[in-house]
Amino acid sequence: MVDHLGIEFIEIGSDFIKATMPVDHRTRQPMGLLHGGASMALAETLGSIAATCCVDNSKQYCVGLEINANHIKSAREGFVQGICKAVHIGKKTHVWEIKIYDRKEQLICISRITIAVIDHKKA
Repeated sequence: MVDHLGIEFIEIGSDFIKATMPVDHRTRQPMGLLHGGASMALAETLGSIAATCCVDNSKQYCVGLEINANHIKSAREGFVQGICKAVHIGKKTHVWEIKIYDRKEQLICISRITIAVIDHKKA
């Protein structure tokens, strides 16, 4: 999905991850606007990667449990940028907020994802 949609990670900070995604033939709906599903894919990708960075991958893995989004404004061209920050990091669940902006830094979408942290089964 990441390759197909052209998602590129551009920055990892101490409390955030940023990625960009093009608004083009891969991510627009028939009316020429950024597809809401593409925004959701960007949000879920950011939340999943962020959560994975917070666990010991030899002992646990992270999967999306629930995601929601409010599509605030449309985008027709260029790129959008998603910024993911933690709301809650627990032992078994994480909650992440993802804000997606256009090139003019206008809010396009705000999303929240809940991640389940699962222990690897012992053989």
